[in-house]
Amino acid sequence: MAAARGLSLTSAALRAIAPWWRSRLLAAYAGPQVQREVSSSSVEVGEGQIHLTDSCVQRLLEITQGSEFLRLEVEGGGCSGFQYRFSLDTVINPDDRVFEQGGARVVVDSDSLVFVKGAQVDFSQELIRSSFQVLNNPQAQQGCSCGSSFSVKL
Repeated sequence: MAAARGLSLTSAALRAIAPWWRSRLLAAYAGPQVQREVSSSSVEVGEGQIHLTDSCVQRLLEITQGSEFLRLEVEGGGCSGFQYRFSLDTVINPDDRVFEQGGARVVVDSDSLVFVKGAQVDFSQELIRSSFQVLNNPQAQQGCSCGSSFSVKL
């Protein structure tokens, strides 16, 4: 019902508004800094980096085979407006950024990177679930109690 009313953002809608969000976020962090382009296959460094915890690296090394990596995407939805989506993938697209640590790779598309840059990816094991999670996301204003959705700082 919510989707029929246009309250749910699809991936296409998220990609359409991402340039607007990116300009808002860049304006908030604007200064004399010069943006540099990084090739899609290089490892990111600096403030746009995604950090991997030791448990994340360990779990990725256990479950990935060959050229597999963990893909982190941000999409519209969840109880706070945006949600994280994790999947295993083997294809690196031209707009992807690759983050590697200890042989484990996490890939984030450029639209999603705006919403998670500077964050930490962790693997958590609890009684009720085991999952990859985004921790300490400097782009998130608040999140829900389960940790899978968040709202963006403007």
